[in-house]
Amino acid sequence: METTNNSQEGQMTKEIEHYTSKLPSDAYLGAAIAAMGVSLALKCCGKKHLALFIGQWAAPFLLFGVYNKIVKTQGHDQYDQP
Repeated sequence: METTNNSQEGQMTKEIEHYTSKLPSDAYLGAAIAAMGVSLALKCCGKKHLALFIGQWAAPFLLFGVYNKIVKTQGHDQYDQP
């Protein structure tokens, strides 16, 4: 995936990518499944609003996993000089 602009990533982004790239992608999938399971358990216990709140965490966890996979495969900004 090639970028056409010459913008560089900020130092904070580099630091975040440095740490998140160490996490396995399965961790984000597990977190999403766990959120769905906890949501189901809460729904069965009659805590409807908390179940909906926790259940909405699944999508962001999956998106974090996709971002993590992109960082691992594409690396840092190609225009950034070491």
